Amino acid sequence: MTRKLTFAAAFAAMGLATGSALAQANLTAETAGAGGVPGTVMLHLGEAAGAAGVASIQVQTGQTLTNSVQNVAEGKTDIAAAPQVLTFLLAKGRGPYSKLGDQGAALAENVRALYTYNFGYHVLYAYDSVGLKGWEDLKGRKVYNGPPRGAALVMARQAIQFMGGGKDGDDYTGVQVNWGQDVKTVTDGSAEAVVLPETFPSRRITAGLASGNMTVWSMTKDVFESEQFQKYATTPGVAPFRLPVGESGLGEGVTVVTEDGIIRAIATTGADIVHKDMSFEMAKALTKDVFAKNTAEFIEAKLEEREKRHQRYGERYMVEPNVKEGKGGLRDLQSLFWIAKYLHGVQDAAELVPLKLFTKDEFARFVKAEDFLWAVRSHLHLIAGRA
Repeated sequence: MTRKLTFAAAFAAMGLATGSALAQANLTAETAGAGGVPGTVMLHLGEAAGAAGVASIQVQTGQTLTNSVQNVAEGKTDIAAAPQVLTFLLAKGRGPYSKLGDQGAALAENVRALYTYNFGYHVLYAYDSVGLKGWEDLKGRKVYNGPPRGAALVMARQAIQFMGGGKDGDDYTGVQVNWGQDVKTVTDGSAEAVVLPETFPSRRITAGLASGNMTVWSMTKDVFESEQFQKYATTPGVAPFRLPVGESGLGEGVTVVTEDGIIRAIATTGADIVHKDMSFEMAKALTKDVFAKNTAEFIEAKLEEREKRHQRYGERYMVEPNVKEGKGGLRDLQSLFWIAKYLHGVQDAAELVPLKLFTKDEFARFVKAEDFLWAVRSHLHLIAGRA
């Protein structure tokens, strides 16, 4: 008897071996731009499923996810990336699904999640040449804030309103283009500022640095900790996000404006979704292939990234070593923690001691080295006038 996929069953399937052999299926999938988080996750799913002989997945990138969610619900496509807020709005027949009315709730009943993840974090950034002073300086300017419709646009507008930048169309002019044009729109001057769901390091910011230095603005601490924002952060598809600047992966050419070295932002949460008629065995096989393969690939990617960085910035025995990117520098310490965090789900390096990945003495040396390197880098920034 074929079992149908449920949320609980999908989550329990992660990391488990498939219980029966499956003939390779042909599936269709829709996602956002190939370089963003949803696009990268979906393309990885396609590669992993194909390599394991589970499914051949035809992935369409650059799609508007509002439409993709409805397509899965109606059985027109098999898999789609879905910000959680969209499935919520579909169930309520509101927002972009208002024309569906009560039919939206029936369609939402058809949707199931394979796995959940963060889609990105909304920050403000602009080229230094624009002369932008921050969120409140967006009034009267052109701001690239997402595709023509969808969760990214809704949340970008919310972030700007929270930070005093005003309303789209009244106080600033929103620039909306499809995801396939995102890097071009950032770099060609179509907009003076950008508020989009980013990852750290950011593909768009990295590409944009070829045209000039940039500044990234965090949400301010008072707004982030306000009762109004914390209430908003509990709504479907939204989560509060904090990240130390040193762990952001934002390299040379990027200035980060934050009060205390912590980036604060609105995070978009979501999932890769399927129709309820997908068999339990297929859903189980798909999640197993993604998560079993991902760990080794992540570690290999971090080690390869480290090797390339060392080749570029040199060894530690130099007259003028690069404190951040050189061998034994800050980035190496951060990479060690990122790998451990990915493998064990810890939030602080101190949590690695009970796991026996650090002895107490080794952890003390790690902290001492990190504090010293941060002190050196901070003093160099002060001397260079980059504080």
